[in-house]
Amino acid sequence: MTGTTRSSGGLDDRRKRLLFRCWHRGTREMDLILGRFADAEIGSLSDAEMTELERLIEVPDPDLYAAITGDKELPADVPGELFARIKAFPAAGDNS
Repeated sequence: MTGTTRSSGGLDDRRKRLLFRCWHRGTREMDLILGRFADAEIGSLSDAEMTELERLIEVPDPDLYAAITGDKELPADVPGELFARIKAFPAAGDNS
């Protein structure tokens, strides 16, 4: 996979911006993790969830990746409910 598989057509500007930012993180691993999640979920996220995603994408890639792999905790000021969904989102090619 080389990038988004979802069109941004029909999305409001906030969702378009979030979709773009999830796919353009700086590290390929985080592009794939957040980008794939955004492709699947961006259209159905509530305003509160979008705010949480906006806060999550401000966390530096190494720290966020370490939190996803369980090597580090998220900063205390970053909400965790949406993060738990991202962490549980199936990996590419995972058919479970």
